[in-house]
Amino acid sequence: MAFGVIIIGDEILSGRRTDKHLPKVIQLLTERGLALGWAEYIGDDPERITTTLRRSFASGDIVFSTGGIGATPDDHTRQCAAAALGVPLELHAEAARLIRERIRDMHADVPGAPPDLDSPENRHRLNMGTFPRGASIIPNGYNKIPGFSVGDHHFVPGFPVMAWPMIEWVLDTKYAHLHHAMPHAEKSLLVFELPESTLTPLMEKIEHDFPGVRVFSLPSVGDAERGGIYARRHIDLGVKGEPEAVAAAFVKLRAGVHQLGGDIVELDAAQAKPRG
Repeated sequence: MAFGVIIIGDEILSGRRTDKHLPKVIQLLTERGLALGWAEYIGDDPERITTTLRRSFASGDIVFSTGGIGATPDDHTRQCAAAALGVPLELHAEAARLIRERIRDMHADVPGAPPDLDSPENRHRLNMGTFPRGASIIPNGYNKIPGFSVGDHHFVPGFPVMAWPMIEWVLDTKYAHLHHAMPHAEKSLLVFELPESTLTPLMEKIEHDFPGVRVFSLPSVGDAERGGIYARRHIDLGVKGEPEAVAAAFVKLRAGVHQLGGDIVELDAAQAKPRG
């Protein structure tokens, strides 16, 4: 069971808005000893959203979906989730109560009669509480209008101020038993003066000798903006996995790079900064 995120919205793909959800979801998972397995960006295309959700529902993964759960013509996620599951949309009783409460809150400082909950405008607002049959709500502390969960899929608004606390609530309410369940470590170093092709046999041997440890290699032609040692052509080479195995694998990795004649600078994995 992996964690995935689906980020929905034409505004992301067109560049009108810059996505902030992906780095935040990675942060929220990392703080809980979890990791993101995959991410997808999708525009406001109902057919593509439905196809993507049908596939992700079948995967068995834990999935967060951001965007498209409002009640304007470009919001399709609720309808697509229902179509992907083959179930109807239904007005969720608790969601309806919260939406009506929000409507009253919006009129609390307006003198005169209370709001007409049966007005066309307010009845339309209830569409934000129509979810696939069998859904449960995700509380929204910002404006009370909830998101929803179906199984291990969790649907939140596109607004970060709402979405991020809602994702945290899901992680801490539904998946607390997974927090830090699998100890994880990562150690890396910067390698200079060696091409990836020279390092590849060493990387393959490390993964063979230490089952469960994964080797990663991130080459760079040099980062002048970052400056310092990063301005030089280098490879960020490292290992990740179970802490004890990672520690042993890293010793072998470092020794192997030395034997190949590489120039090494070790990194603090948590901060990605040179040591010393």
